[in-house]
Amino acid sequence: MKKQTPILTDSFGREHTYLRISLIERCNLRCTYCMPEEGVQLSPRSHLMTYEEIYTIAKLFVDHGVTKIRLTGGEPLIRKDIPIILEKLASLPVELTMTTNAVIIDQFVEVFKQYGISSLNVSLDSLDPAKFKEVTRRDEFERVYRNILLLVKEGFIVKINAVLMKGFNENEIVDFIELTKDLPVSVRFIEFMPFDGNKWDMKKMVSYAEVMQEVENAFPAESIVRLQDAPNDTSKNYKIQSYQGSFAVISSVTNPFCDSCNRLRLTANGRLKNCLFSSSESDLLSKLRKGEPIEPIIQKAVAAKFAVRGGMDTLEKLKRPDLHSQNRSMIRIGG
Repeated sequence: MKKQTPILTDSFGREHTYLRISLIERCNLRCTYCMPEEGVQLSPRSHLMTYEEIYTIAKLFVDHGVTKIRLTGGEPLIRKDIPIILEKLASLPVELTMTTNAVIIDQFVEVFKQYGISSLNVSLDSLDPAKFKEVTRRDEFERVYRNILLLVKEGFIVKINAVLMKGFNENEIVDFIELTKDLPVSVRFIEFMPFDGNKWDMKKMVSYAEVMQEVENAFPAESIVRLQDAPNDTSKNYKIQSYQGSFAVISSVTNPFCDSCNRLRLTANGRLKNCLFSSSESDLLSKLRKGEPIEPIIQKAVAAKFAVRGGMDTLEKLKRPDLHSQNRSMIRIGG
């Protein structure tokens, strides 16, 4: 039986069973909401976790109750030792999954099968090749879309993450939902969130209410089915009756799910973030390399977690740049 200790329980009684590990700060796309136009200052390679250190830290979290690990980046698949990382983590009694942009995912289908990865989240913000190129600053739409179809064909559970931005892709909400008519995928609409360098503005955000208004305008009310959300789910899930797939809204800004949050994040340079919105971090890697115990640091970081959005408990606070501009850009946190 898995050892349970209070090290991953915060002051609000939330138990953290889900660890997101960023493997790399680099990416083969340049998404505008994720990476500042001028790029980011990358950590020196020597400051990044090795595969042995990733495994050591992950195992410690699993020993203390983590049951799910998601690998993120940057783009995790461009890390050269990704097969070794998957092999090591697959040996742990944990659900292992990944978020990817799918540009090179066709090279890893058999590797995923070998190490028991059955579910993948794929970032795709537009179904229009020209707009895809605009938001990613790369011309890779056809490749990504082809790889999504490949994953479906190979039997993977596929979730498509689309960050909605007003004046850019909010007119594609219905198109994305129509994608679920014949494909057994889940499209997840994500509210645009503030991070360093992404020029966040509340006016650019498409809210949960606005998404559902678009849905209700396009489909008969009786065909819109509210699905049962999983425990600790970040998304509000729906489907259109008779469609193979489903859709959901992740409303981190307008309807945060903080009261049931069970997530922690480990950055590629070994720092623990207790909340996506938090600007504070706890250095695990330096202590690990010195041979010092990291459990006390983890426990202190988890205990310090705010009730809501890194302490930004109102939309007015969220609008203040001084409260979120000290956070990392998304590419250096991990998607």
